[in-house]
Amino acid sequence: MAITPCPSIFAPFIIAPMHVQLNHPVRSIEIKGPKRVKDLLRELNLVAEAHLVIRGDELATEDEMLSDQDQVEIRPVISGG
Repeated sequence: MAITPCPSIFAPFIIAPMHVQLNHPVRSIEIKGPKRVKDLLRELNLVAEAHLVIRGDELATEDEMLSDQDQVEIRPVISGG
């Protein structure tokens, strides 16, 4: 019978930064969290009123906290007449 070593419970955890997909222009970046949506937009020099922030499949409000594990998409708000 072979014995498979068990990973140590004391092994350091590797936390990847938050993945942010921007759509205008299309690009993908990684940002260290946690941070509020409004702080993320400010860091990226984006106007909060002109952008939608989507975490997973849901819209995120300006005061919501984003964590390192989040997948975030930022879309510009487009309106027309």
